[in-house]
Parts: sequence; C-alpha cells; structure tokens
Amino acid sequence: MSAATTEPLLGANTGGESETNKRNKNNGGGKRLGIDDALSSHCGEFGRWQLRHFVLVSAAWALEALHTMVIIFADREPAMSCAAPDGRCGDRCAGAAAGWEWVGGAASSTIAEWGLVCGERYKVGLVQAVFFAGCMIGAGVFGHLSDSFLGRKGSLQVVCVLNAAFGLLTSLAPNYWAYVTLRLLTGFSTGSVGVLAFVLATEPIGPTRRGAVGMSTFYFFSGGIAALAGVAALFPNSWRTLYVVTSLPSLAFVAAVMPFVSESPRWYLVRRRADDALRVLRAIAAANGRHVPDDVSLKLDDEDDEAAAAGGKDDVDRESSASGSIFDVFRSRTTRVRLVLSVLINLLTSVVYYGLSLNVVNLKTNLYVSVVVNSVAEMPAYLITALLLDSCGRKPLGIGTMLLSGIFCTAGSIIPGVGAMR
Repeated sequence: MSAATTEPLLGANTGGESETNKRNKNNGGGKRLGIDDALSSHCGEFGRWQLRHFVLVSAAWALEALHTMVIIFADREPAMSCAAPDGRCGDRCAGAAAGWEWVGGAASSTIAEWGLVCGERYKVGLVQAVFFAGCMIGAGVFGHLSDSFLGRKGSLQVVCVLNAAFGLLTSLAPNYWAYVTLRLLTGFSTGSVGVLAFVLATEPIGPTRRGAVGMSTFYFFSGGIAALAGVAALFPNSWRTLYVVTSLPSLAFVAAVMPFVSESPRWYLVRRRADDALRVLRAIAAANGRHVPDDVSLKLDDEDDEAAAAGGKDDVDRESSASGSIFDVFRSRTTRVRLVLSVLINLLTSVVYYGLSLNVVNLKTNLYVSVVVNSVAEMPAYLITALLLDSCGRKPLGIGTMLLSGIFCTAGSIIPGVGAMR
C-alpha cells in the first residue's frame, strides 16, 4: 500500500502544511474521504458484503436472548401436587415435609430445587436483579474495550466465550448463592453482546441505510427468545440441562461464525490503522461489484474541522485529540449530555421491556406459547420503525413510542380483575 494511503493519519510535521498534503499535491492530488463518504461513493451502502456481514454478526443477538431470558424457564415456579396417601397435605410453604411434591420433579427449576417459595420468594427477584446489575457493569467495561485496543470484533469474541463459560458453570451451581454469583458474571459478559453486535454490524453500512438496517438487528433478539421457548420445551424437567444447551451456541458462534466476520473499518481508522481500514473498504467494494480508486485515502470524520480550528497547530496535536476511548465522550458538553440522556432512556425502556417480558410467567396461559407470542408481537414494531425512520426522524419516533408505551402500560394496569385494580 502506498505511503499516501496511511500518511493522512500517521504522518506529521511542524510546518504549516502537513507532509501528506505536500505529497498529495506532488502526486496530482488524491481524494481524502471519511468512511461514510467512501461507502457512499465507492463501496456501496448495503450490498452483498454488508448483507452477509450483517446476518453473521447480528446472530449474536440471539445468543444474548438465550442468556438473558433463560431465567423465565429456569426460575419458574412449577405446579405442586399433593403426594400424601390420604390426599391431605399441609402448608404449601413446608413443601415435601407437608406432603407436597413438584410436578416435573425438584430439578425442574431453581425454585423447586432450593425451595424459593413463600418467605424465600424474594430470592428469585434478587438473582434477576443481580444479573441485570452485571449487565450494566459489563456494558461499560466492554464498551470501553471495544473502542480501545480490543476492538469490536475482539470484544464480541471475548464476551461470547465468557458467556459460554459462565453459563456452563451455572449448570453446576451447588447452591443458591453460587447460582447468584454465576448469574452476576453471566450478566457482566452478556450486557454488551447486543451493543457490540449492533456497532460491528452497522458501521460498514452506508449512512442512508444504517438506520433501517440497524432496526433489523432486533429481529434476531426476538427470534432468539422464540427459539429459547422451543429449546426449553424439550428440557422441561432440568434447569441445569437448559443452561448447558443455551450456553453451547455461544461457543459455536465463536468457532464457526467469528472467523468470517471483519473488524470495523471505522475502528481501524480511529486506531490509526488506515491501511487496514482501506483494506476492508476495498473488500466491501469488490464483493459489491464496485471499485475504490487507487488515489483514495482515508481521514477521520472531524479531521477537517479540527484542522480549521487548530489553525497553526501541527498534525500530532490534532491526531492526539481523540484516543478512541470512553473518556473522549466527556471532553465535549454535547456528548456528555447525550450520554446521560442515552443512559436514562435505556434505563427506563429496559424497566418496561424486561418487566413485561419476564412477567409472562404470571399469565394463566401456556408458558412456552406465551413466550413465543410475546416475542413475535415485537417484530411489527421493528418493521414500522424502520419504514418511518427516515421520514419522521429518530427523536420524534423515540418520544412517540415511549409515550405510547406508557399509555398502553397504564391502560393495561387499570383493567379491573386483570391489572392493578384486581
């Protein structure tokens, strides 16, 4: 690769004009493009390469669904039957001592095995809360690592391996508190799977297609939940076996899928690896039947703005202004505000989404059917949002959908005999 390709990011001089620009002038002038401009002009915004890469990476969302929603079945409360010879059993809270036995056996769920009923019922909610606390911590840790040295692809590989390891260890938990600890660790690795997959899948996609394609990643999460219901129906009498079969797909994903996934060209560029970024873009263009001209070089999206603001500063100072880490967010008031708003919005929507999804166990219907119906019911929303995204914009759609969610949840809660009014 020519020096003119990598020099816009790596070269510097202390004069008023960078060495790269001097070389470009001597060579008749080259095109310096940002990633989005290169995708739009030369690679194709969503061609065969992006479709294949999108499907492979987005499959990780199904893995997150398995590790997150497995608690619906592993921590469910099975029915009890009276096993006393005379048909008279005592207090249900006493369990087997009062003549009661669990339908499906004590190994069918954690509640049955460890007697998490009556005064111990709070422990079911506790383990779920601990899992999501781990998700919150892990999302921050691996989000930072994905922007720094580990990269999007490397971080996704690590969390999938950890998910598999912690899930398999969970199936061996000897007691409740070991189970809680392992669910915390599983949450730590699970919390960033979806975010990493989303970023890795959408960054190589052109700007005009990125929003609609990004919404389509969530089909894989809903599909994973539906698949989980089918898997759980095959192993209704062993929560430990369920953890094994929902953990192994993460290992299969790392071994069979990740070798065919490319690192994000944008991450390469931010990490001053312009030659690798351009290599990925050329591969995208070739697969899409396009071509990246030889005189094209890459630049950071804000490089020209920083150069104008810097005035006489040299290239080294400009290049060091962004380290590719989470700390860059706090350098700007605008990004700080957006970070806080994003955290609050995700917190509130997660409370509603997971609250409703996990509460499906309280419906007086077939649990497996209810989970499938609940997951499929989400899919039309993804399609409608993708269709309206460009015409309505992200902010109006975000506000509108949150308002509708609040209205529908409130209406459902006040239905006499069903919601909060019963």
